[in-house]
This record gives sequence, structure tokens and C-alpha cells, in this order.
Amino acid sequence: MVLKNRMRNTKNEQVEEMFDLIARRYDFLNHFLSLGTDRFWRRKAINIVGENIKPLKILDVATGTGDLAIAALRLNPEKVTGIDISEKMLELGMKKIQQRGLGDRIELIKGNSEAIAFPDNTFDVAMCAFGVRNFENPLKGLSEMRRVLRPGGMVMVLEFSKPSSFPFKQLYFFYFRRILPFIGRIVSGDSEAYNYLPESVLAFPEKAAFTNLMSGAGLNKVDLKRLSGGIATIYFAFKPE
Repeated sequence: MVLKNRMRNTKNEQVEEMFDLIARRYDFLNHFLSLGTDRFWRRKAINIVGENIKPLKILDVATGTGDLAIAALRLNPEKVTGIDISEKMLELGMKKIQQRGLGDRIELIKGNSEAIAFPDNTFDVAMCAFGVRNFENPLKGLSEMRRVLRPGGMVMVLEFSKPSSFPFKQLYFFYFRRILPFIGRIVSGDSEAYNYLPESVLAFPEKAAFTNLMSGAGLNKVDLKRLSGGIATIYFAFKPE
């Protein structure tokens, strides 16, 4: 699934351009359109990390404006490093981090999830919230996350998913396909970005399909936890020791 009217060719380039354009309204829309539930999901995701590992060095892939990186400080790591392909998102994230006095604990840098610019065995945890579906090659991105982990390190992915029970499923899809793109388009001023969101979620491999992808990336002990009736899912796995 691609953004049809974007000027650049690759999905990575299209996603970079899209997030640069909507960056200034991204945080507001995230919280508003999810009724604040995105904060709860991030807390749950970080709790799962903390239940399994005590990380010193954390990598946050597709960090955006740094919300997951900030939430990860609850685990008391030495450092959190966030990477993203959107410079505008990173600029806003750095402002947020500096305003909170967290610049000595969180570093945000421009980087590609499919070619992570760190050596093997660098991090204890590699995590990603609502970003894997934007990867041009999810298997390659997951493989890169595994590569930069120390043996025994943890990959955690928080991603949108699709509820399956009636009538929640029908209400959710009406909101997701009709209401969310309409509000997102008006507030962000971008005619494609908030059509892309539901389309990318619908196209994303979830549950067993995604856990199989994690296994294919060389991870083991793969598991998942569904949230809020299946609207979001936390996936986690480990690099073999």
C-alpha cells in the first residue's frame, strides 16, 4: 500500500514526506482521535518490557515525536536512542524532550529502520510503536532490530490491529474508515495521510501472521497481548542467546 499522489517513489520516501507534512498536528491528533487511549497502550507496552528485562540501553525505532522513548524512562535505563526518517517529527520530539529536561537521557537521530546505523549487540531492547506498518520491508526492519540487540535482548512492537467481535468490530471500522480520516484531514490539512492510516492497518499482517514474521526475522519466544478489544496489539520476542 502506497500513498498514490506523493512525489517520491519508494514507500520510505513517501512516508517521510507524509510525516514531515503532518508533524505539527501529529501529537494532538494521536491523542484526540484515540480519546487518549494511545497513552494507555504505550504504558502497557513499556510494562511488558519491564516484566521481561531490565534494560540499560533502549532503541526506539520510528520514534516520531518521542512519546514511547519518554515513556520508556520509567524503566530507568541509562539511555534511550530514538531513530526516525522524518526530520520534522524529530525536531518536535527534541523540543518536547528539552522542555522536560530529558536531553541527557534521550537522544533522537535521523535513521532508517531497515538500515540501522549501530553495530551488532548494542541494545538491550529494540521497540517500535505504530511504525512497523510503515516499513517498506517489515521483515528487514525486524531483522535489523534483532541484529542490534545483545543476545537475550527483547524486541517489542506496539501496533494497531483489528477487533473481531460484534458489534465492536462494525463500530470500530465505521469510525476508522469514515470519522477518523475526515477529522484528520481537516485538522492536519493533508488529504492523504489519514486515509493512509486505516488502509495501512487493514493491510498489516496481524496476530499469527505477524508473530510468524518475527520468527522469520530470527527471534524466538514470540508472544502477543491484545489491547482494548483488539484495537491494538503488543508483540514481543527475544534474540536467541
